Amino acid sequence: MSLRVGIIGAGGIAAKLHLPELCAVPGVEVTVLAGRKQSRLDTLCRKFNVPRSSNSYEEVIADPNIDAVVIALPHPLHVKYGLMALDAGKHVHMQKPLSTSLDEAEQFVQAAGKTDKTVLCLPYVARPALLAARDCVARGELGKISTAHARFSHGGPEVYYATIQQILEEEDEDDLWFFDAKRADVGALFDMGVYAIAHLVTLLGTAKSVVGRCTTVDKPTTLEDTAAMILEFAGGTLGVAETGWCDGARTYGFEVHGTKGKLVNPPLTPHLLKFRPSTLVDEDGGLIQDAVDCSKYSSVDSHQHWIDCIRERKQPPFSNARYARHITEIMLAGLQSSKTGHVMPIRSSV
Repeated sequence: MSLRVGIIGAGGIAAKLHLPELCAVPGVEVTVLAGRKQSRLDTLCRKFNVPRSSNSYEEVIADPNIDAVVIALPHPLHVKYGLMALDAGKHVHMQKPLSTSLDEAEQFVQAAGKTDKTVLCLPYVARPALLAARDCVARGELGKISTAHARFSHGGPEVYYATIQQILEEEDEDDLWFFDAKRADVGALFDMGVYAIAHLVTLLGTAKSVVGRCTTVDKPTTLEDTAAMILEFAGGTLGVAETGWCDGARTYGFEVHGTKGKLVNPPLTPHLLKFRPSTLVDEDGGLIQDAVDCSKYSSVDSHQHWIDCIRERKQPPFSNARYARHITEIMLAGLQSSKTGHVMPIRSSV
């Protein structure tokens, strides 16, 4: 029998990510899509062969014919409807960030821990290059890790939505909620910085403290459009997470530096390169460069991984509720650090 999925939220992320990926998973049927704009529902249901639409999120969650729910709503609504879905006995695929409230995030973790349903929380970090790098670090191939760096940034929500408009068959985006502080609650740090922080946590484990700096450089909002975070991990290892909505060239990549070498994921590529000192040391400190074989790591997307975990009756080893709570705490502490100038401790762990 097919796994029946309902999606609540019919905006850009549902159009560009959730619907295309879910519709490609064998044995899965997206049976209903819920949203506020009927024109979007009509377009997306037609394009992705979804048989039914609804204007009620609650109706979808309560539907006994639905096995699993994707939460694809604005940030502040995630936990409200995620808890509702868990209470209704549904598997949950949660859009990032988990929450803009630490109390809400903790509430969700507690609820996820009491259910036998599979809960996957974006951002999805089970990518081949990142998992290969994590294993290299764990095996000690880089020696003692001193620092890691991750940057995820793009030109802003309006640039992202330019591609979404083609999918939605809309001429322009008249409801860009990302810039509205009352509806979005947080800015670029939670929208894009969440990826950078999640990469550092996956590489290095639990963060102990954070120092943050946020600013607004270019966008029409009172929220941050640019941010940098310095995280401290066990043993004094430092991680630097950079993000922003003011990077017209886009940057998605990471690197890890250790006493015996370094790993680099070149921006906008799936590759992982390892650099180590040459035995023939010249005045510049010669390096040997190798491509790391990432082929043994699965390259499935988050939706296939979620469905696989549902069928195996387990939780995702990464991108789970605990990870999402830890990353949420780091971001909230980073915002507070930016306001106060203080180093902020992190209480949770992964």
